[in-house]
Amino acid sequence: MRKSIFILLALFTVLISQAQTQYTLDSAWIRDNYVKTETMIPMRDGTKLFTAIYSPKDQSEKHPVLMTRTPYSCAPYGEDRYRNFWDNHWRYYMREGYIIVLQDVRGRWMSEGEFVDVRPFIKDKKAKTDIDEASDTYDTIDWLTKNITNNNGRVGVMGISYPGFYSTMAAASAHPALKAVSPQAPVTDWFIGDDFHHNGALAIMDGFNFYAGGFGYPRPNPTTKVPVNALKIPRNDNYKTFLEIGALPNFMKLTGDSIKFWKDLYAHPNYDDFWKARDARRAMVDIKPAMLTVGGTFDAEDVFGAWNLYKAIEKQSSNTNSKLVMGPWYHGQWSRADGSYLGNVHFDSRTAEWYQNNIEIPFFNYHLKQQGAAPALAEATIFFTGENKWRQFENWPPAPMKETAIYLQPDGSLAYTKPVGKAAPSEYISDPAKPVPYTEDVHFNRTREYMTDDQRFASRRPDVLTFQTAVLEQDLTLAGPLIADLLVSISSTDADFVVKLVDVFPDDFRYEGNRSDDESYPMGGYQMLVRGEIMRGKFRKSFETPVAFKPNAVERVKFELPDVAHTFKKGHRLMVQIQSSWFPLMDRNPQQFLNIYEAKDSDFKKATIRIHHDAANSSAILLPVVK
Repeated sequence: MRKSIFILLALFTVLISQAQTQYTLDSAWIRDNYVKTETMIPMRDGTKLFTAIYSPKDQSEKHPVLMTRTPYSCAPYGEDRYRNFWDNHWRYYMREGYIIVLQDVRGRWMSEGEFVDVRPFIKDKKAKTDIDEASDTYDTIDWLTKNITNNNGRVGVMGISYPGFYSTMAAASAHPALKAVSPQAPVTDWFIGDDFHHNGALAIMDGFNFYAGGFGYPRPNPTTKVPVNALKIPRNDNYKTFLEIGALPNFMKLTGDSIKFWKDLYAHPNYDDFWKARDARRAMVDIKPAMLTVGGTFDAEDVFGAWNLYKAIEKQSSNTNSKLVMGPWYHGQWSRADGSYLGNVHFDSRTAEWYQNNIEIPFFNYHLKQQGAAPALAEATIFFTGENKWRQFENWPPAPMKETAIYLQPDGSLAYTKPVGKAAPSEYISDPAKPVPYTEDVHFNRTREYMTDDQRFASRRPDVLTFQTAVLEQDLTLAGPLIADLLVSISSTDADFVVKLVDVFPDDFRYEGNRSDDESYPMGGYQMLVRGEIMRGKFRKSFETPVAFKPNAVERVKFELPDVAHTFKKGHRLMVQIQSSWFPLMDRNPQQFLNIYEAKDSDFKKATIRIHHDAANSSAILLPVVK
């Protein structure tokens, strides 16, 4: 045993040494072959934006420009200080001879001007003061192509998450030099499905930690200093901490009045013009550059944005060369890991590396370097978990997809036929004082692995309903959006509805190893979360105008969950779980019809939730079935 340990330690030391050697070589190569300059680029209204430019020293050919605009800083600042491109996939673009440009967006870090969160797009600009992120991108590209020596006049833009939003706005700039854009996990709609809200419910843990944790604090003047987080709250158990803080006004007391966007959240509880103006899809009309929209099917932050930005481009700009790639990834995993697994679930291949080598780099090389033939990309390249393989389609959702209703049955089963006769509804007591947790463990921060977590902890709770199929006799593949179509009655005037699609593994299932540790481990009975989403009940008829429930009256709650790409394998079961809280992932509903942002701790009440499944009121999940 001791000899084996020494051998393993020696092997580990060799691997670490090799990684450090490669890191050092890449770092030295970039410094030897690139020069960094910093400049303030003037916008049409006179505001200047801080821009870091990394240019190849090679003068034997003209080079394309690849840019990211970010609110997260171009650091490190100083022309002698280089960003660690050698530690991520950017190094491949530098090997290809790209001019790399990073820019602090207006009002952030070292750029001048006022920062506005998801600044609304202005379609018809009439004056130099009519500025938005599209105009700032246009002005930046114009300056770069005219002032960087040895550029080839072709520009690309990409970014992940919030920089994904700025990439979307770049596509709307219509600058003739902009040839290719890749919004990746793009912030798209902060009320309906990205980051801060899901169908009107507030993502309290992410939103509060992000804005109150530093991002939201004002920056009066250009600075290189990180904002100071003055907020001091317990961090050892986020479930306990957020429950003890209580109603949403208590969170506002903690932040004070200094965080503008946090105040905006409270001032706009419904889907009004404030939120509609910040829907990035509004700008996706007559888009000129080639588009590569990328996302992760297990992205906890912006899975909605990737699916739905692509769909908006297809609908509103049908002539655009637009492609979609979705892999089995957490937020940004395709850019900084090999993508071979997430949590306990493995994917049998290094999906992120495959994507980089076969899709993203060839995409930019073709459009910006005019190198090689056009990448043989289908309209949609999607990784299907369960079967663990890439599939290609000429449209998304794919044409063969058939929306198929599977009905909740009184005995807790699922079937493709409606229930017959009369049957008592399934019911549970939803208690805001004891909300259903989003994961079973105690955590410091929200995990990214919860998107594939085992749901047995939830199915054992009395306030979670479970319905499942018999053991599948053949594979079942789903490709497209899920629709929850519930017939409900509640004892109160409002409630939330969380619907989860779960893959139940066979009792004797064992993972046989294909990860770096190559160790097998049991996963018998594992209830893998495939997709989950929440619907705030009062928005069931309109996000603009909430409507109270009539106590104990049967009503329809029908809503769309983000798309899925998953195969339930033969021998598995398909399970649906229904609950009315998902904490502290989402804020708690007082279960009374009121403005939740003004709720008091005393407003939170228990409610009886009933899910109906009889001949007259047949609750169902509409599955996007493909062969």
